[in-house]
Amino acid sequence: MSRERATRFFLWVSVIAWGVLLGAKLFDLRVLVGAWSASPPESLDLLPYGPRFPVDTGDFFIPSSAALLLATLGATISGWRTKSWYRNLLVLSTAAIFVTLIFTVVAFWPRNAALWAYASEATDAIRDSNAIIAMVRQWVLFDWLRVAVASVGYVASIRALSVPFPAVESVSIPWAMKVVYGVCVAAVVVFAIYFVSAVL
Repeated sequence: MSRERATRFFLWVSVIAWGVLLGAKLFDLRVLVGAWSASPPESLDLLPYGPRFPVDTGDFFIPSSAALLLATLGATISGWRTKSWYRNLLVLSTAAIFVTLIFTVVAFWPRNAALWAYASEATDAIRDSNAIIAMVRQWVLFDWLRVAVASVGYVASIRALSVPFPAVESVSIPWAMKVVYGVCVAAVVVFAIYFVSAVL
């Protein structure tokens, strides 16, 4: 498979996945999150994952986000020897999903656990109502920020797919930079495996 075909294939997967995930995220934010964040702490009874909501949204978002991460990475690798302006679009899309997922693990997973502990009346839960209200408001704000970053990645992928594929250039890369690139790629793949293992 030529570099152009490989890049185009990964870009098609990326654009479709970005669209599906952003649409699902906006639905989640407006409908599901809109319900459980409406009047905290009482509205936390509507949090997903409990007996009243037996579907775990993570079962959809986690593997599909990891697949998107690998697709954008594939496009970046196969399109690496293109002109810098085009390569920057590919890198931007990969960076957007990678940053979004890192942000999800660091900022959302601990808050999800804390909010669920409160809703399920766990013995180690935060009991301060004001702290819970502040956490819910921060959660919603962070989620809109996550949507904004994802939108940048989506637009970058659409732009890369909608323009003619630039000529492949002969780029001389020092061995030290190749090592750095290899470590970065390995880190992304390892993170994707870790991310998906959360639902296995």
